[in-house]
Amino acid sequence: MKKFLKKIFNIFMKPEMMILPGQLAFFIILAIFPLLTLIGYIGSNISLFSNAFVSLMNNILPEDVSNVLMPFLTNSHITGNVAFFMIIGFYLISNGTNSLIVTSNELFGIKHAPFLKRRTKAFFMIILLMALFIFNVLVLAYGNVIAKHIISLEIFANISDKLYAIFILLKWPIAFACIFWMIKLIYALAPDDQIPSKYMNKGALFTTLGWVIITAIYSIYISNFANYKMFYGGISTIIVMMIWVYFLAYILVMGIAINSAEYEEAKKISNKKTKTVQDS
Repeated sequence: MKKFLKKIFNIFMKPEMMILPGQLAFFIILAIFPLLTLIGYIGSNISLFSNAFVSLMNNILPEDVSNVLMPFLTNSHITGNVAFFMIIGFYLISNGTNSLIVTSNELFGIKHAPFLKRRTKAFFMIILLMALFIFNVLVLAYGNVIAKHIISLEIFANISDKLYAIFILLKWPIAFACIFWMIKLIYALAPDDQIPSKYMNKGALFTTLGWVIITAIYSIYISNFANYKMFYGGISTIIVMMIWVYFLAYILVMGIAINSAEYEEAKKISNKKTKTVQDS
């Protein structure tokens, strides 16, 4: 166990591993605005975002976050210039997931795939990563606040307490299972060669636990301290959200280190067994 932990530590201390969490966090935050613009455009044109929805989101989100995000989410048209910058934005964002792929290849000792194939996979991984991030935000970070607003509606007046109790009871196990499988899928897709999925379990479990814990802490902040502006004034909530995203990225990268250490250890054991059989 001590050797395994030392191996993980040595892997994580590599320069690329120290840089990757900050790079990934930066691109996740960068991805939010083009993604919200696209969602806002689609939602507005199919009448998904009513005034009631906008009012609900304004009530749920901290004021600092709402003021920044809602103009993108309620955007009903995309001009040529906006579309151009969205395309450029998504390409730049794919650099983050591309770094995840390249780092995974290097840690697992895999040859890089051709540029176009790797970049296509990077775009697909953006969708997965953003879906995971949005799920984390809506269910774990803001889930309690959203649930309270929904069950406070008049139609749930007689059963609101029961509904909230059911939500609290089911939220964590369902969220844990969903996050685990989505993270495991990201880890399995990242290397450019197929690695048996059993070597992704420890990293995915570690990352899921880390994400749940750090998001629970962030959720407590949202529920109790979101209006405090001790250090950064009006942008305190945005800064805290950025720190939260950085920790999510940091834990995600640590999961890769755990998986690669597990895979390397398994290869050594397999090689020893093969050598023993050949010698005998």
